[in-house]
Amino acid sequence: MSSGLVDAPASEPGAQPRRRRRWLRWTLAISVAVVLLVVGVAVGVLAKLNGNIKHEDVTPDDLGATRPPKVAGTAMNVLVVGSDQRDGKNAKYGRSIAGERTDTIMLMHVSSERDNAMVVSFPRDSLVQLPACRATGAFPGQRAHLGMINESFNSGGIGCTWKTIEHLTHIRIDHFVKVDFTGFKGIVNALGGVEVCLPQRVDDKKALLHLPAGRQKLNGEQALGYVRARYSFGDGSDIGRIQRQQMFIASMVKQVMSGETLTDPAKLFGLLDAATKAVTTDRDLTTGVMKDLATSLQGLNAGKIRFITTPWHYSLTQPGRVEWTQPQANRLFQIVAKDQSVEGVKGGQAKVGRSKIQIELRNGTWRGGLGTQVAAFLEQRGYHITKIGDTARKPYAKTTVLYGPNGETRVPTLTGDLLGASLRKLPAARTNQLVLVIGNDWKGLKELRSDDSEAIKGFDATHDSCAT
Repeated sequence: MSSGLVDAPASEPGAQPRRRRRWLRWTLAISVAVVLLVVGVAVGVLAKLNGNIKHEDVTPDDLGATRPPKVAGTAMNVLVVGSDQRDGKNAKYGRSIAGERTDTIMLMHVSSERDNAMVVSFPRDSLVQLPACRATGAFPGQRAHLGMINESFNSGGIGCTWKTIEHLTHIRIDHFVKVDFTGFKGIVNALGGVEVCLPQRVDDKKALLHLPAGRQKLNGEQALGYVRARYSFGDGSDIGRIQRQQMFIASMVKQVMSGETLTDPAKLFGLLDAATKAVTTDRDLTTGVMKDLATSLQGLNAGKIRFITTPWHYSLTQPGRVEWTQPQANRLFQIVAKDQSVEGVKGGQAKVGRSKIQIELRNGTWRGGLGTQVAAFLEQRGYHITKIGDTARKPYAKTTVLYGPNGETRVPTLTGDLLGASLRKLPAARTNQLVLVIGNDWKGLKELRSDDSEAIKGFDATHDSCAT
């Protein structure tokens, strides 16, 4: 009898295996199609990113015959230049001027083991022995002479800047990256903005910048004004601007490495797209090299990325210029060239490093300009100056350090550098910032010891200028 169900026809011999083979063939075909689609998209993305990057040739003739040897074979040293080109889309950031100048000069060092990285900044007001560079294209070339470090870019472009940094530091450079104003804005916007902390309100017409005090997220336009502004922050020096640029980059690094960007494909592609559009590199620095480098750095945390300014002091022969402090500067360059850890440098590091201390300066004397002068000397040692002003009443008899409970651990570091100061605790203060009131008894700073390694320790990318 029938079971009430339609009887299935009897299977022909071999029918099930054939159906199974057809199913496997379809599954395989679909899988291959999906793989090809994914690979095609990946190849298309890579091709697009490759197409975004602009390249500029730097030849052996540009760099000269006597380059430094590559001591640490697998370490990577990348020259990073911020261009202040002011024509085209960048014209609104100053008078429209043909050509380019270097607004920022840094060297990024990635260790051989890919377990730490270092970003060394070179003050653009540095007075150094410049090497001869050949004339090329629109550049007239450079004769060997004593001059400012950023002259090399004006005279011989990126090739001459590359040669100059190698000549001065004896570090072998592998690649260069050049970023302009518009490109920098695009990177910040692709990240969704970058967080900073301002100790006071900023109104800077020159930098097109108007910001309230406190913690906030800056968009690309605001970020550009923030890193370029000079006279509305601290003591108005290039050193203060370098410190601010380093802290901003540290904040960017933290944001990229937080996971929010890396785990969001759309956001990650937006960042890569903006970054590749923003840069000009040598032809050997391809997206493939960048990808391999990024892959090898996946386990790196922000605490292993350190920012350091070349140790410096104000020039005695040319006011307004700076000279590099020796032997600290050469010691730093040796560490980079030999791929050594800056943590291994011995020296009298204080409980709280100078780079973690913010100071407001108040001039309590009738000596005009003393506050700015003292700020410059403190910045030379790595302190961050947030504000310079005068006291409400004058004169103050004694130099005094004012501090709150949160700033107490920072006091020994500052007083250790002063030739005398009284202390005054303010129990109601809620910030870790110190206030240095300069009195009539001001004697200056203690002489920096030649073995003082604080100047080459800098700070890492976990640094938070708002932390209390």
